[in-house]
Amino acid sequence: MKKSTLALAVAVGVMAQQAGAAGFIEDSKASVSSRTMYFDNDNREGAEDQREAATGLKFDYKSGFTQGVVGFGIDAQAMVGLHLDGGKGQRPDANNSFSPSDSDGSAEHSWSRGSANVKALFSKTEAHLGGALQPNLPILVANDGRLLPQTFEGGTITSKDLDNVTFNAGQLERAVGRAGTNSTGLAVAGGTEDSNQFRYAGADWKVTKDLTLQYYYANLQDYYKQHFLGAVHVFPITEGQSFKTDLRYFDSSSDGRNGDSTHFFNNNGGYAKTPGEVDNKTWSAMFTYTLGGSAFLLGHQQVGDDGGFVYLNQGNLLNDSGRNEGAGGSSFYLFTDSMIHQFVRAGENTTFGQYSYDFTGLGVPGLKAAIAYLHGDDIKSATGGSETSEWERDMRLDYVVQQGPLKGFGTTLRHGSYRGSSTGIADQDQTRLIFNYTYNFM
Repeated sequence: MKKSTLALAVAVGVMAQQAGAAGFIEDSKASVSSRTMYFDNDNREGAEDQREAATGLKFDYKSGFTQGVVGFGIDAQAMVGLHLDGGKGQRPDANNSFSPSDSDGSAEHSWSRGSANVKALFSKTEAHLGGALQPNLPILVANDGRLLPQTFEGGTITSKDLDNVTFNAGQLERAVGRAGTNSTGLAVAGGTEDSNQFRYAGADWKVTKDLTLQYYYANLQDYYKQHFLGAVHVFPITEGQSFKTDLRYFDSSSDGRNGDSTHFFNNNGGYAKTPGEVDNKTWSAMFTYTLGGSAFLLGHQQVGDDGGFVYLNQGNLLNDSGRNEGAGGSSFYLFTDSMIHQFVRAGENTTFGQYSYDFTGLGVPGLKAAIAYLHGDDIKSATGGSETSEWERDMRLDYVVQQGPLKGFGTTLRHGSYRGSSTGIADQDQTRLIFNYTYNFM
């Protein structure tokens, strides 16, 4: 039995003796969420198109804490996905991240998984141990871009005992992909051998009500070390009018066996000064002017010349029976993590902008729209050829029912277009139609 599984079993046993304590039941929350998605990816250069639909259901239970100096609780999840239609078999290959694939590349009709965390609370410090972790931090963002969310196994600690400062630390060992049922190890794009140790620590300091500073350190054993610095400032101009500045900087370097044939980093398919190794500095800045329901965003990002930006990925996604455990699906804390592409190759300079509007002021609360454009150039070629460029345009329309029996029911329509010049990535147009609803029991 793995150490984490044994610890989870022991902790559950302790809580079973205290479950009647005030707070554990009274502060519990339970909900069922549904997400139905139609996914249409139109490859413009002859590659196979993709048209699929599926529904995901997720049950969440979060207990309160038992009484005492140290309170204990438990969080549990159960998820199921149902494949509705493959659009006349239009499904690219076995490395499909929309739903799990069988060994022949066909879609599984259904898939499911369950997980739980035990948790403890001491003063304002909270610890979680288990397999239902979903971090949302500068050095790791759990992906939730399809039907079911990506989850991680390990332990995390969050402390707010120091006023205006939130400390975060943890060690993660495995992950379950957004279209997976079983956990896999951790790696980076190109790595074929798993690492079971991703450690991180950092803090968010709210210097004033308008200024937040951040520092985080992360290490994926035998792959990379990463430092992050961030600053967010909001300048209120008048009521309903503000100017926001968001600055981010990453410094990533090689660790341990990184660079050998099994711990290789493919640098996002681009150039690397030392092939296979992590060596990158990336900075980005975004400025947002908000006036009533309108928000105007403009920013720039620069990826270092020595290699592509690195972020945590899952390891070997094929289980012993040859079934694919939800290929791909990573997210990361950059403004360019867009609907279709990421703009994170060596040397890439990306300028981006977005306009969004909240229709509440026009008497339609719950309706929002946005359009964004990104253009990246100066991309260093992996083959030594001329530098390349790419662009993407994304549009989004959201509506959430505000009252009545369908209150909370949300609809999202997204459309994106990607075009590249000698990037090796197929030009494509992508459309997603998503329906979301959450019912709270407690």
